[in-house]
Amino acid sequence: MNSTSTFVFTSVLAMSSASASVLPDNQTQSVWFQDGQAKIEEISQKPVAYDQAKNVILFIGDGMGISTQTAARIFVGQSQINHQGGEEFLLSFEQFPYTALAKTYNTDMQVPDSAGTMTAMVTGVKTRAGMLSVSDYIDRGDCGVDEATLKTSLEYAAQRGMNTGVVSTARITHATPAATYAHISDRGWESSVPEDCDGKVKDIALQLVEASSAIDIVLGGGRRSFEPSGEGLSGRRTDSRNLIQEWIDTAPEQRQFVDTASAMKELSADAEQKVLGLFSDSHMEYELHRSDTEQPSLTEMTDTALDYLMADNDGFYLMVESGRIDHGHHAGIAKLALTETEQFHQTIEHTVQKLADANQLDDTLIIVTADHSHVMTMAGYQQRGNPILGLVAGESGNTLAKDDKPYTTLGYANGPGALTTFVDGLRADLSGVDTQADDFQQQALVPLTSETHAGEDVAIYAMGPGAQWFNGLVEQNYIYHVINRTLSLQGRRYE
Repeated sequence: MNSTSTFVFTSVLAMSSASASVLPDNQTQSVWFQDGQAKIEEISQKPVAYDQAKNVILFIGDGMGISTQTAARIFVGQSQINHQGGEEFLLSFEQFPYTALAKTYNTDMQVPDSAGTMTAMVTGVKTRAGMLSVSDYIDRGDCGVDEATLKTSLEYAAQRGMNTGVVSTARITHATPAATYAHISDRGWESSVPEDCDGKVKDIALQLVEASSAIDIVLGGGRRSFEPSGEGLSGRRTDSRNLIQEWIDTAPEQRQFVDTASAMKELSADAEQKVLGLFSDSHMEYELHRSDTEQPSLTEMTDTALDYLMADNDGFYLMVESGRIDHGHHAGIAKLALTETEQFHQTIEHTVQKLADANQLDDTLIIVTADHSHVMTMAGYQQRGNPILGLVAGESGNTLAKDDKPYTTLGYANGPGALTTFVDGLRADLSGVDTQADDFQQQALVPLTSETHAGEDVAIYAMGPGAQWFNGLVEQNYIYHVINRTLSLQGRRYE
């Protein structure tokens, strides 16, 4: 800590002590007051983080806006005996020392999509909705992308000799993971491109296979984009190619393919091996339903990826996406989104501990953020500790709206819930309905078949070398520039 910082913190503490002497005892002896003072003293002792990192992990909670985060914090807290109401609980990443807010708009959209937002985070350049790691001077659906290609931080890291990995609970060819390696003007071209493109651009799955020299480990869903369509197959490729087999055949001694959790657990980390894991035809199962499958959890996939990436001392770049927070919201089922966020929290907690045990935590910049928010909101004047998935309730029981019916804490501004919310213009009565059931769909206002993204800012949490560069309100593409600076990608010099 420099002398100026020391002076500022010392002055703050001196003023706090002086003010405490003239405050009433019931104020200074309050647990809230004392916790606040303890936090200030903790911060005052915290050194400024070193500016250069050996490793970076970018965690993306797809669709994890502030309201999702707050609700998930309470949801997790209420499931633990030592957190009485849930409100005082902290998710693992909420305890990181540095925070900022990011503006999420795309260059052509006020409310963004994941392709444009992730492109901003991994290339340093904002672009149009629906486009992956290409500039916005071309249009969505353009075949020619060569002149518009933007190099991603993952590609840059691989070029500089770092190990790289991509983990997602969504299809690995879906927007967020695909933005790290693919360059294409339409996120929908996962397994094929229009015939009139005439070979000018390759589909996303094909780009992943051909980019395999740059990515050491890939784990997620989306097997269908790599296999041919046909009888008995779930594949969607129309070119009759089996990209999984092609990927293996390129270097069979150095490539391992797995498609179940048990097979993944049997892998032995080897820096000379590359790994491709595809555990579902499309997106992986929601965490709430995963126990009946042979699919690994986000925590297990991340743990395996770290084993491989830390197998040598070259430094690593890892992107981890909790992709189905977003999908739970689109379905209008808050419990799906919250359980996905809980698993995301557990994954980050496990990662921090694993890095600490390996003595690599101090060398690693960890960034946790979201690509965009959703239109879920928290409402009502319920008592503290009220079940976050329950009906709004006060001291005398359920709070009734002007239509004399109860309502839930969590609801959506739009989405499929609205299709059943209103019957003949009247809101459905939730009395006697189990609003905490796994399949309960929250009531919504505007009827849509799928709930939409929201456009407000999202949070960034960071710890480790370079984390101090996250503060205030930033554009989303700023994340790339912090990674670039901290990893010295334009002149790798970490020793």
